[in-house]
Amino acid sequence: MIRRSTPRTRTTTAAGVLATASALLAVGLAGQTATAAPGATAARPDPGALSAELSPAQRAGLLRAAEADTAATARDLGLGGKEELKVRDIVKNADGTVHTRYERTYAGLPVIGGDLVVEESPEGEVREVTRATPAKLSLPSTEAPEKHRPKTAGADGGTAPRKIVWAADGTPVLAWERVVDGVQKDGTPSELHIVTDARTGEKLAEYQGVHTGTGESMYSGRIPLTTGSADGRYTLQDGERGGHLTYDLAGKTTGTGSLFTDDDDLWGDGSPYDSQTAAVDAHHGAAQTWDYYKQVHGRDGVRGDGTAPYSRVHYGVNYVNAFWSDDCFCMTYGDGAGDTRPLTSLDVAAHEMTHGLTSHSAGLLYRGESGGLNEATSDIFAAAVEFRAKNPQDPGDYLLGEKVDIFGDGSPLRHMDRPSKDGRSRDYWSPSLADEDVHFSSGVANHFFYLLSEGSGAKTINGVAYDSPTYDGKPVTGVGIEAAERIWFKALTEKMTSTTDYADARAATLSAAADLFGAGSEQYEAVAHAWGAVNVGPRPGAADGGTAQGVAFESTEALAIPDPGTVESAITVDRKGSATAVTQVGVDITHSFRGDLRVELVAPDGTVFRLKNSSLSDSGKNLRRTYEVDAAGKTAEGVWTLRVTDAHKSDSGTLNGWKLVF
Repeated sequence: MIRRSTPRTRTTTAAGVLATASALLAVGLAGQTATAAPGATAARPDPGALSAELSPAQRAGLLRAAEADTAATARDLGLGGKEELKVRDIVKNADGTVHTRYERTYAGLPVIGGDLVVEESPEGEVREVTRATPAKLSLPSTEAPEKHRPKTAGADGGTAPRKIVWAADGTPVLAWERVVDGVQKDGTPSELHIVTDARTGEKLAEYQGVHTGTGESMYSGRIPLTTGSADGRYTLQDGERGGHLTYDLAGKTTGTGSLFTDDDDLWGDGSPYDSQTAAVDAHHGAAQTWDYYKQVHGRDGVRGDGTAPYSRVHYGVNYVNAFWSDDCFCMTYGDGAGDTRPLTSLDVAAHEMTHGLTSHSAGLLYRGESGGLNEATSDIFAAAVEFRAKNPQDPGDYLLGEKVDIFGDGSPLRHMDRPSKDGRSRDYWSPSLADEDVHFSSGVANHFFYLLSEGSGAKTINGVAYDSPTYDGKPVTGVGIEAAERIWFKALTEKMTSTTDYADARAATLSAAADLFGAGSEQYEAVAHAWGAVNVGPRPGAADGGTAQGVAFESTEALAIPDPGTVESAITVDRKGSATAVTQVGVDITHSFRGDLRVELVAPDGTVFRLKNSSLSDSGKNLRRTYEVDAAGKTAEGVWTLRVTDAHKSDSGTLNGWKLVF
């Protein structure tokens, strides 16, 4: 139960729809650390901010307790009488902080884009509420005209329509959702979700539910396998990792397939002509990914409940893809062109299994920018798993699918250091990014993660040459993949929602870095630099200690903020000439409820630039952010003032300092 009676929430923008499955490719396409970047330090994250490793029983107990309090939580959040919460996931940090993720219903109807995350302190006090949509859920009626009800299942194999509340694009709308089954152009099964306005019949959204996404292995050499036994034979069943099973579809495209069995527990011969070889790689990939999430992040399976998904290999004929499906809670792999290049390499297996993690945590909706972040998350942890495995036959890299050779010319499917090398992916954010296929809009987050891990410029890691550019041409210094992977995991599982876009992802990763390493730490600054380098938000300053524009002035005087009241801090600028069109204002404030704060910059001539309004919906702690103002034409020389006003009583704070960058 949330003890604070007045709900104050941080919100994110809506951007898409939840996918039931995800695959490696866009439809139509026929130890745990990398080498640390120069200057990177091996700073350890705050142990208290890391996820606590919960047994299935402990996690189930937390879920039951949260579920029992959903009615009280809904009241404390100020939800309407027709709204109910359902617990979807829960993450507990080592220091006792709890993050509970909820789905919502309205008058008994599921709300798509209505999810939210509540963060509570170890004492049970709410710290922050992150909502997928800021819109209030209110409909004049849940009755829908029969004339606009979609046809029920028919020859197209579709499901009967279900009535929902569509909130993923902002304003809640009463809608119908139906799923049409079929086959996509490349042979991937199709679950086409169609959402229509229940009152007008207008199409609101359309999205694909299934997305194109001791053994001798083909890609990892001779590897140990955990197997089981039944009826006197060995089976590909991993009892040490949630009971993971590997099945043989034998060219079929439906059903579970047959569980792989063997007489002597020696599996495959390393060639695609032995049907067990692909199974060895898939079984190994699932085990490595399970171990990575459990040993690095304390998560017991992608669902967190100690239960493993299963794997299916030899899907279809000449099927050049792999995919994850929520419907079966499984990974499925084709055998590639000519049925000789199965898509079961370690990074592909980790990519697909990670879609299961995303589905059961942030639930990033599979279209627009949130869909790109969903795909990028799978690429990011595919790299992290591969680096951690330290297999000399398949050393860690920032490439995806380099072993399976989809294109037949030895080139990988994706390049994280410069995503545009594939001819389609985007290196940098732009307003048109939301219109891109999610496999290509993912490039921006992939590029961010590479820069955060390794930095910009030319370098060679594990024998692979990289040369990563930046949007502004200025350098980035990486902090190593260990720090980067922890920041992304914490942001994904505790701070992102189904509608998180790139701006929200920047805020989520900065918050995660502050929790793990401290605001103002090298890792925190590197996150801001890496996002700025892919055109998501401003740079705090150049990686060499200078500034993005070149001239900085700073006050480090700590001043108490009256409660309520106003405090002012002055910086005297001795720079001749005019201020710039992009003048940066870096603010560092410790505060128990930042929604109380109004922040303004006052130029020497008295011009006031409003940086932040007070808002009761902003329930987070502290304010550490760089703002941009257009101060072109203003004289730089003189006294600039930061004015901070606490507009409401009972929450206190301190202005720790601020920076002005021209």
